Amino acid sequence: MDQKKTAYLGLFAAIAIIFGYVESLIPFFAGIPGMKLGLANLAVLFVLERYTWKEAALVSLVRIFVVGFLFGNGSSIMYSLAGAALSLAVMVFVKNKVGFGHLGVSVAGGVSHNIGQLMVAIPATHTVGLLYYYAPALMVSGVVTGLLIGVLTREVLKRIP
Repeated sequence: MDQKKTAYLGLFAAIAIIFGYVESLIPFFAGIPGMKLGLANLAVLFVLERYTWKEAALVSLVRIFVVGFLFGNGSSIMYSLAGAALSLAVMVFVKNKVGFGHLGVSVAGGVSHNIGQLMVAIPATHTVGLLYYYAPALMVSGVVTGLLIGVLTREVLKRIP
């Protein structure tokens, strides 16, 4: 990896960490515990567009561990890793194989991030009822926040060469 690329990835990891910190200050987004806007994903989406999935995964991992250790706990890291892993896999698939644009990739990422977290939450809490009560709200929030982050990412991509 060249020095310029390393510097840019460090910059985007720092931006993702700052956005993660800002989100940690907001106790509940839309009144639903655990729901976040996903501002840090703006940096990940940008890196995914400008570089490859490997660099996007690196930025995402750095953000998850730094924000998790500073402002969260082991559980928050576990949930974030599950959501981020599924989200990145789905975003790469729909971007490269299906041909989605920025908005579609972001929405797919938002929804799949929530699904990844539910896949950890159900066995961790021994509560299958999460699928019936919590999943619908998470799917709607994934679409809404995915659209918002997709629009923001599109605007940032226009402005940063």
